[in-house]
Parts: sequence; structure tokens; C-alpha cells
Amino acid sequence: MSDARAAREPGKRRLILWRHGQTVWNLEQRYQGQTDVPLDETGHEQARRAASLLAGLHPTAILASPLRRAADTAQALADLTGLPVGYDRDLIERGGGAWEGLTGREIRERYPAERAAWQPPGGETSAQVAKRVGAALDRALDDLPPTGQLVVASHGAALRLGISHLLRLPEETWERLGGLSNCSWSVLTEMRDGGWRLTEHNAGTLPEPVLSDDRPDTGP
Repeated sequence: MSDARAAREPGKRRLILWRHGQTVWNLEQRYQGQTDVPLDETGHEQARRAASLLAGLHPTAILASPLRRAADTAQALADLTGLPVGYDRDLIERGGGAWEGLTGREIRERYPAERAAWQPPGGETSAQVAKRVGAALDRALDDLPPTGQLVVASHGAALRLGISHLLRLPEETWERLGGLSNCSWSVLTEMRDGGWRLTEHNAGTLPEPVLSDDRPDTGP
């Protein structure tokens, strides 16, 4: 732990974890993973709308996955706030291996056992993603001042697992945290002991099915 981090007054910082806007592959229910799929027209509109709301939180820094769907989502907020966007490749989505580009139906039919375990052949494990994304968030938070407000634009599975890391949840409980809809966000606030509390989750949307690469909440 750095001296600056040890000396920081706890309980003041806020972290807003923001999923990217809609893509054509989201609509087609294709597993995107680390494939660099851009936002569609609706996704750009979602990003602009969400950015207008998030700007009201007065962010002090913006960080993003370099995949275009996340980077362009972050840019919508940068355009409003004038803040630069930083990038960290450790914030990219879970590697989907053989599943990337396949629809949910194709995954069910071709990989029934792997889907039941939600482990894409040749892809990353949940633990690997939590460690990778968690490390990126930890680095960013080390540089965040005592009253900083950091917005991170990333991906559904990456963010859910990153939240699990920050909350220090045991792996067997990670599935209890629901997914994020396109262009929705979660808010974590710093506690006085230096830990983090989830104060909002999947904000900015009405309750509806989440179209994501993340593990389905229900269904076969």
C-alpha cells in the first residue's frame, strides 16, 4: 500500500461502473467477449442519454475498456464534462473462446455441458476475470483523490465480477449479483474502513431482461 493511499481519509470516494450501450450483437444475442463490436445507433443514443445523467454526479475521472463499444460510451461522457478518457486493457470483457460470435441458442445446442457451468471452451474463468478487472480497478482507485468520483465504462461480465472483487465476496456467491443492462451503471461508495459498499445496482433502466455476455439469471 502506498503512503498516499494509507494517508487518505476514507469514506469519501465514489466509483460508478457503467456498462456500454447496445450493439447489433446484443440484439442478436451473440456472445461478444473480446470481439471489438461497435455500438449501434441505439447504443450511441443510450450513451448520450446516460452521459447526461452521469454528468450530474460531477465525475472527476473517466476510465474505459479500449474495446470500441465501451470506449465510445465513455466518450459521450467526456464530450459533456471535458474530462479525458483513460484506457486500461484489463477492463475488456471476459474472453469467450469458442463462444464468441455464437448466439445463445447455438451455445446451448453445441456446448450444453460448458453452458451449464458457464465456462466457454478456450475462454477465461470467472476467477481470472475477477482478478484481472479487480486489479485494474484497484490501480485506478490508488490514483483517485480523497473526494474523487471515477466513472469506469466497461462490459457486463467484467463489471459484475469486478464488483464482486471490490466487495470481497466469496466466489460461490458471485452469481447472486445480477447483470447490468446496456448503458446502466452501479455505484460503489467507500466505507470508513476503506472497503466498498454497493449503493446502486443496474441503475438507469426499467426492470427487463439483460442482454449480455454474462451468465443468464434464469432459464435453460
